[in-house]
Amino acid sequence: MAHAYISKRIVTPLGTQDGALLVEDGKIRAICRRSDVPSDAVVIDCGNDALLPGLVDTHVHINQPGRTEWEGFRTATRAAAAGGYTTLVDMPLNCLPETTTVAALAEKRRSAKGECFVDWAPWGGAVADNQSHILPLARAGVLGFKCFLIYPGCDGFTMIDQQQLEAALPPIAESGLPLLVHAELAGPIDAARKSLANADWRSYATYLASRPDEAELEAIQLMIRLCRQYSFRLHIVHLSTALAVTEIKAARDEGLPITVETCPHYLHFSAEKIADGTTLLKCAPPIRSEQNRLALWHALRDGIIDMIVTDHSPCPPEMKRQDTGRFDQAWGGIASLSLALSIIHTECSSRGFSLEDIARWMSSAPAALAGLSHKVGTLEAGREANFIIFDTDSEFLVTANRLHYRHSVSPYMGETLRGMVKQTYLRGESIYREGTFTSTPSGREVTL
Repeated sequence: MAHAYISKRIVTPLGTQDGALLVEDGKIRAICRRSDVPSDAVVIDCGNDALLPGLVDTHVHINQPGRTEWEGFRTATRAAAAGGYTTLVDMPLNCLPETTTVAALAEKRRSAKGECFVDWAPWGGAVADNQSHILPLARAGVLGFKCFLIYPGCDGFTMIDQQQLEAALPPIAESGLPLLVHAELAGPIDAARKSLANADWRSYATYLASRPDEAELEAIQLMIRLCRQYSFRLHIVHLSTALAVTEIKAARDEGLPITVETCPHYLHFSAEKIADGTTLLKCAPPIRSEQNRLALWHALRDGIIDMIVTDHSPCPPEMKRQDTGRFDQAWGGIASLSLALSIIHTECSSRGFSLEDIARWMSSAPAALAGLSHKVGTLEAGREANFIIFDTDSEFLVTANRLHYRHSVSPYMGETLRGMVKQTYLRGESIYREGTFTSTPSGREVTL
């Protein structure tokens, strides 16, 4: 039996429409006028609440298997459902074993079975010595590959130097899958840290100086050159410096297949407002200046930054070292799966951006990166019936009970955000409704 979700604001690729979203057998059957709703359909009137496509997050550290004390499929996907996400793509590091071989991928799949409230898919890793595993991983179903040009913080997922990377690029190009790059080089960071030998590591200014813009800029310049040489799909993860925007635009104007993401924390926070010792805001690359933050918003407006993803990277609270407040000792990562949509909507409310912009940045563009546009990312006939009912007017205070991921710590705690996910639907079934979840996880691995 068809269900018709009536709304004044259905956010589609063709604009926001007044009408009905028709759902049948887990798929979107049509978006139609109210008068065209079949007489036998079950009608759900959403009033002025907006209907958006289920969000797609291509940068999530779920950490299972091996580090479920940090996060796991069950807790991460619960938080995702509460935040309006219906598809997550899991990063290949911080889990044990890291997803750098087909055998490790099989372990991840076993650990995810029956645990997921939303759909998920894996990225594979490109590390120092796994070049021979690239094509087998592609054939086994990873959606792309992630690499670090600098030490990633965990020993098991090794950084890749230029020689090793160039050995991996031909099979990556052959696979047709994207390479996601943590774009920082060690040279500028090592030089900066030498000059900070006697600095106060409780000071955010010290941490910011230790990871200068040049580390990102030089890494992006290197990757643009390699993209030109090897003709692979390049994706720059968590762009934090706006200094790279001009070169990225020039490379894309040249026709190079480059996409770029940034994250809510780079668009919401600024270095000038980060108090010393506030290690909950440590991430890498770091949150930079207010001027830089505004420039990232301009790059989104201009279409140079394609998407907003969370880089949800949780850890046990003690690893954030709030006891010492030392940025050099704290784990770098910010968790935001349950809040990201509300954070971005709050920022957009005063900037003239629309729900269509948000749907593009947080759903259709990440879906395209992952190669999943034929299934998810937009409200169109034939797509999976993954959607959310979003109250754009309600405000709420960020408290621990709204986080839903494993550890209830957040740098957003105590903030008032505008825009609330009321319900999340996965293949036409309600999985989250105003603070409560379905009792049986129905998420599954999504494939190309």
